[in-house]
Amino acid sequence: MKRRQFVQTTAAGTLFAAKQLNAAGRTPKTPNLLIVFPDQMRGQAMGFLGEDPVVTPHLDRFAAESLVLPQAVSNYPVCSPFRAMLMTGKYPHANGVLVNCTNLSGLHGVELREKDRCWSDVLKDKGYSLGYIGKWHLDTPREPYIDCTNNKGKVKWNDWCPPNRRHGFDFWHAYGTYNEHMNPMYWSTNARREEFKYVEQWGPEHEADVAIDYIRNTGGIFRDSSKPFALVVSMNPPHTPYDQFPKKYLKPYEGKTDKDLIVRPNVDTSGKNKMSKLALSQTKNYFANITGVDEQFGRILQALERAGLKDDTVVLFTADHGNCIGTHNEKTKNNRYEESMRIPFIIRWSGKIAPRRDPLLVSAPDIYPTLLDMLGFASDIPASVEGSSHAGFFLTGKGPKPSSQLYLKIPTAIPEDGNRGVRTAKYKLTINITDDNKRQTVLFDLVNDPYELENIAPHNKDIVDRLIKTELIPWLEKTNDPWIKHL
Repeated sequence: MKRRQFVQTTAAGTLFAAKQLNAAGRTPKTPNLLIVFPDQMRGQAMGFLGEDPVVTPHLDRFAAESLVLPQAVSNYPVCSPFRAMLMTGKYPHANGVLVNCTNLSGLHGVELREKDRCWSDVLKDKGYSLGYIGKWHLDTPREPYIDCTNNKGKVKWNDWCPPNRRHGFDFWHAYGTYNEHMNPMYWSTNARREEFKYVEQWGPEHEADVAIDYIRNTGGIFRDSSKPFALVVSMNPPHTPYDQFPKKYLKPYEGKTDKDLIVRPNVDTSGKNKMSKLALSQTKNYFANITGVDEQFGRILQALERAGLKDDTVVLFTADHGNCIGTHNEKTKNNRYEESMRIPFIIRWSGKIAPRRDPLLVSAPDIYPTLLDMLGFASDIPASVEGSSHAGFFLTGKGPKPSSQLYLKIPTAIPEDGNRGVRTAKYKLTINITDDNKRQTVLFDLVNDPYELENIAPHNKDIVDRLIKTELIPWLEKTNDPWIKHL
C-alpha cells in the first residue's frame, strides 16, 4: 500500500475513540508529550558529546535547547525489560518482565501485565490523546504464531498487541519486534491479528512520516485536536542487522578509516577474532544508522515547530539500551559495560527547562514519575511506582540527586540468581553468581578508567564492602530482589 493510503486507513477509525476521552481532563494548554527512542543506540554515540565520531546535527541542535543527562542508564540493558520499566515505573521483579518477551520467556509469565497502571493509562484518564508508533516488544507471542521472519526459529519474537493490552494508546501503528528494517510490518489501530501490513520504506523514515501526520492531524483523523497528546515513536534501528538502511547515510563517513571511527581503546581492532571482525565491519554502518535516525528525529521536530507546538510540548529523546559492537568482546547489549548501559537522555520543554548538561544519575523507572510530575499529575502517580521523580530538578536545577543506579542481569528460570550491581559517579560494582554458585566481583573506577579496562576489586575490598552496604543492599531491599540472599 502507498504510505498515505495506509496511514489514513490506520487513522480513520481513531477519531471516535479519541472523542471518548475523559472530558474531565485538563485544558488543551496542558503540555503535549513526545517520546522518541531508537533501539540499541548507546549514549556515547551523539556528536555533540565528542565521544564517538558519529554525525548527529539534529541531536546536536536539540541538545543545545535541552537538558542533557549523559549519565542516564538502562538499568537492565535489554529491550523488553527497559520498555517495561519505562511504562510501569517499576523494576523487573515488580513488573514481571525479567528478560526479553518471547514464546519461551512467556512460559514464565514474562510480558507487560494488563493490570499494571502505566503512565499512558494515567494520561488517558486525564483526557490525553495517545499514540504509539513502532516497536512495542512487551507481549508474549502466542500460537498460531504470526508468519514472519522473526518467528521462523525455535524462539518466537513478534506478535500483535490486542487493544485491551495497549494501555490507553488509542492510535496504534506498531508491531512486537521485527528486524526487516527496509520492509517493516505494522498493525494499525483497528487491524485484527491477521491484518498486518508491510511497508516498502526504511522503518525510521516511515515512522517519522506517520508521526508527522499525527502531529499535523489534518482533518482531525489522527487525534482529537482539542486535547493534549502523548506520542511515542519507537524506532528499531540502529538495532541489528546494521546493513539495512538507506546508503545515503554513509556519505558523512566517506574516506573515514576504521582507525578514524573506532576510537575506543576497549575495542580489539586486530581483526583476529569474531568480535574484532564485527567491530571492523559494522561500526561505520552502526554510525550511519544513527545519522539516519538523527535525520528522522529532526523531521519530527520540524513538524512540531511548524504546527506551532514547540513551546507546548515536552520532548524526550532516549533509547532502550546501548550497544557494544565488539567492545570488551561483547556482541551487543545485556552486559555491565558503559557502552551497553549508558543511553541518550535529552529533554526539552521550551521556556520551562533551562538548557544545560548535568551528571544526574537517572534510571529507567524514574522516567514515568518524572514526566507525570512535570505534566502536573504528581498526585496520580501510583504508590507502586519504584522510580523517583526528578521533575523539580529538571525545572529548577535544585533538588536531591541519586547516589547510584541499580544494574541487573536476570536469568529467566532462576530470577534470584544472575548479576547485580551499582553504578555511582565514580565506581561501578557488579557481582555475578555463576551456575556453580560461585561469586565473581568486578569493580571499575569510572573516573580514572572510563573504558573499564582494569578490575580493581581484588585490591579494594573496602570499597567493595562499602558499596554493597551503602548502595547495593538498599536497592535490593527497595526492589524486593531475592538476589539479596547471596550477600
